[in-house]
Amino acid sequence: MSKPLIIAMPKGRIYEEAAELMQQAGYNLSADAEESRKLILEFPEQNIQVMMAKPMDVVTYVEYGAADIGIAGKDVLLEQDRDVYEVLDLKISPCYVAVAGLPNQPLSRIAPKIATKYPKIASDYFREQGEQIEIIPLNGSIELAPIIGLTDRIVDIVSTGRTLKENGLVEYEKITDITSRLIVNPVSYRLKGNEIDEMVDGLSKAVEAESV
Repeated sequence: MSKPLIIAMPKGRIYEEAAELMQQAGYNLSADAEESRKLILEFPEQNIQVMMAKPMDVVTYVEYGAADIGIAGKDVLLEQDRDVYEVLDLKISPCYVAVAGLPNQPLSRIAPKIATKYPKIASDYFREQGEQIEIIPLNGSIELAPIIGLTDRIVDIVSTGRTLKENGLVEYEKITDITSRLIVNPVSYRLKGNEIDEMVDGLSKAVEAESV
């Protein structure tokens, strides 16, 4: 038997949605498998190994060849700009990146401060708007920054908008839509092209069936 196909999967809700999609494509990955504390899950009957990783780390594992395939949010791909092939939009875990802040709060005229865990996305967006900004990098509770006067705005992922509303913030601009994507290591694509193409084809059909 050939070496197993190694897939880097993000923990949490994305894993559950991706596992369900994989099952529809003919790959029996149980949706509750991530409840185990194991970091590598074995599916020998499918000749697959699943590596459980933090969402921001999936692209790193794929780029450096620790995993052949990965599932990563478009936000991570835009932010990290890694050397991987983006081969399929899985259309799961939809959300978007937006600019938000306190209502009726104008931007500072000189270098507005923007809190975000997406410095590249934020910088690129405001540069396109002709705005020179100062990035304040934060990793959690981004909404706190404008409330305490640390920044003028935040750039963050929005799903339902509930967190913004509960903290008295409003959305100012939508930057880009986000869904999860299937990514491939370029070397793996050359060495395991048949297996990867088979998986991409199966997932493509599953995605198409879901969207009908």
